[in-house]
Amino acid sequence: MVSNSAVSRTSSQGYVDDTRNDEVLIYVNGAFFKRDEAKVSVFDAGFVLGDGVWEGLRLVKGRILALDDHMDRLYEGANAIQLDIGMTRQELVAAIQATLDRNGMTDGAHIRLMVTRGRKKTPNQDPRFALGQATIVIIAEYKAPKPESKANGLTLLTSTIRCSGPDVFDLRLNSHSRLNFIQALIQAINAGADEALMLDPHGFVASCNSTNFFIVRKGELWTSTGRFNFKGITRAKTIDLYRKDGGTVREHDFTLAEVYGADEAFVTGTLGGITPVVRVDGRRIGDGKPGPVTAHIADLYARAMLG
Repeated sequence: MVSNSAVSRTSSQGYVDDTRNDEVLIYVNGAFFKRDEAKVSVFDAGFVLGDGVWEGLRLVKGRILALDDHMDRLYEGANAIQLDIGMTRQELVAAIQATLDRNGMTDGAHIRLMVTRGRKKTPNQDPRFALGQATIVIIAEYKAPKPESKANGLTLLTSTIRCSGPDVFDLRLNSHSRLNFIQALIQAINAGADEALMLDPHGFVASCNSTNFFIVRKGELWTSTGRFNFKGITRAKTIDLYRKDGGTVREHDFTLAEVYGADEAFVTGTLGGITPVVRVDGRRIGDGKPGPVTAHIADLYARAMLG
């Protein structure tokens, strides 16, 4: 069993506790429930097999960041697994806004939007046993990244679990099935790290278990090819912003040896934005402190996305 004490450490998924979350109302299939009363069936495809897709969205100053990008990814993923969401994009966005309005949220919220194949006649893999209506859950909570994560940086451990290609498990689908990444994270936590760095099937660096990974070498930004990692929206924004700022970005294969020799490193994700990495596999990256290029990229992202 993984100790809960690990939550008090820095983490790419860590956040500042907020007592307002005790009272938030959860959207479940068009109705709102207190968080302790929000439920789905034990026959739900998401519970039975992780059969569904999801998005994590961030509300900042009344605006949901990169909303169109998130909707594109959600509907593309649902289409890939032939899951009928049963709502148009406009209707789903309206449901998200209704959840925010019901909770009086205008800033500093993180939204977890989950869509599963819905309730099934019996617990099995066959999608033909689904009873016909998707389950839609929207959880909006007040979340701010822990400031110590950005101030001190994260530590990573390279996991033995590899990222997969689309012929095995397509990471571009934001699937509810996450067991491989949970296994990788457990390895990292048990070794005293904050997040797991994961390689692709050929031994090149792919991504982390919940974030995408970048290194800085001689002012250049390096990240993986994208063949074996999440279709990260913050990742794409980071690449675009740095290039528009005149910087060089290389999306190519690189090894752990090149990570160990990097000047800086950081990860990207919806909740944390840009979060520095200071150690990988016990090795200090650069001078072991969040670096100036990372800080500059974080500033570019904040000005462009956070206002």
